[in-house]
Amino acid sequence: MTTMRDLIVGPDTPTPPYPILVEGTVVEGFGRGGKQLGIPTANLPSSVVDQALENIPIGVYYGWAQVQDDIVRPMVMSLGWNPYFKNEKRSGEVHIIHEFKEDFYGKNMKVAILAYIRAEKDYTSLEAL
Repeated sequence: MTTMRDLIVGPDTPTPPYPILVEGTVVEGFGRGGKQLGIPTANLPSSVVDQALENIPIGVYYGWAQVQDDIVRPMVMSLGWNPYFKNEKRSGEVHIIHEFKEDFYGKNMKVAILAYIRAEKDYTSLEAL
């Protein structure tokens, strides 16, 4: 299966309501990102997802993230229900584009959401996901 995707998304500079800045302690998710999909994610606590991100659309975003005092790195974030997995609660899963040597559960993470990429999708198979 071949999928064509745009190489560049979003404006050169953020436009309102962006940037959206959120911060929280990294919590354990469903254990699918790194283990099942090979795309590790740092999960935002439900308080951040339910309060700070309650008014933005479900979907995929891009921006920057920082864990503790590490350097700021590019990220993509999935905000939604993960329909393929039939989640019963909305989650905010941040994939920081960097290979970390260890988990950082319990560490503070700051996220700057710069723009919306696309709506959440429901996939027909794990391979399509």
